[in-house]
Amino acid sequence: MIEILNPPAADTRSVTSQIDCGLSYALGGPCDFIFSVHAALGLGQAVLSESIAIDPPVAYRVNTDPQSGNRLMRLHAEAGPLSLRYQATVVRRIEEDGLHAREVPIDEVPDDVLHNLMTTRYCESDHLSAVAFKLFGSLPTGHARVAAIADWVRTNIDYRIGASTATTTARDVFVQRAGVCRDFAHLAITFCRALNIPARLVCGYAHFAEPPQDFHAIFEAYLGGRWVMFDPTGMAPVDKLVRVATGRDAKDVAFATIFGPARMVSMNPEIAEVSFAGTAPGSAPAGG
Repeated sequence: MIEILNPPAADTRSVTSQIDCGLSYALGGPCDFIFSVHAALGLGQAVLSESIAIDPPVAYRVNTDPQSGNRLMRLHAEAGPLSLRYQATVVRRIEEDGLHAREVPIDEVPDDVLHNLMTTRYCESDHLSAVAFKLFGSLPTGHARVAAIADWVRTNIDYRIGASTATTTARDVFVQRAGVCRDFAHLAITFCRALNIPARLVCGYAHFAEPPQDFHAIFEAYLGGRWVMFDPTGMAPVDKLVRVATGRDAKDVAFATIFGPARMVSMNPEIAEVSFAGTAPGSAPAGG
C-alpha cells in the first residue's frame, strides 16, 4: 500500500472513485511485461491510496513520466500462471465544460503540445485531410466543431467488438465504419489534427451503464489553452473517467505490452464512484 496525498484544490468540484482491476495470464515461457494500469498522476487527478498484488510474487518497478503522469510497471515472470490486482482510490477535479473554448492558432500552440498536430501510426491525418475539410471545414470553429466531429463518429461508426485488430488505423475505421472505443477515438483525433486542432488519446477506467466493465479510450482536443475531453462513443461520462495514460495514439497507451508467449485468461477492471461533491477531496474515504 502506498499513500499519495496530493488532491486537487478544495474549492473545486470533484469525483472520487475506487478502482479494482484484475488481470490473469497463462505463460508458455519466460515473459516480460510493461503494464499501464496505475492511475496517472497530475492533470487534475490525484491518487489517495493504491496497492498492487502479484501472484506468484515477482519483482517489479513503476516508472512515472514527469510530463504526462503516465506510470509504467515493468516485470519479468517465468512460465506458468500470472495474475495481478491493482486497487486504488482516486479523486478527479471536474473541469468546466469548455463550451465556448476557441481553437488555438498554430503559432500560439505551446511547444509541448505541437506534436499532437502530427500524423501518427494510427491517426493518418494526412490521408484524411480532404475528408475532414469536406465534412467539418465550414462549421463554426472551436468547441462546437470538435463536438460535431465526436457526434459524426458516434453516428456513422458502429460499435462492434471484434471489428478491428491491434493494427487497425483511423483510415481503416473510416472505410469499414465499425470499431471499438479506441477506433472511435483514433478517427476523431485524426479529423481534429487534419483541421489543425491538436488532439490526443486518453485511456482509463470508466463506469459503463451496461456490464461488463472495461478499459475505455476517449480523446482530448486542445481548445482555449487547455485540454478538453470528448467521448465519441457516448458510452461513459468523461468527467468520471479515471485517467491511466495519455498519448498520441494507442501505441503510447496500451494497458499491456508483452514480450514472450503469454495468453490472457481474464481481465476484470472495475470502477465504483465513492462521492461526487464540491467538498475537499481529502475528505473522501481511502481504499485499495
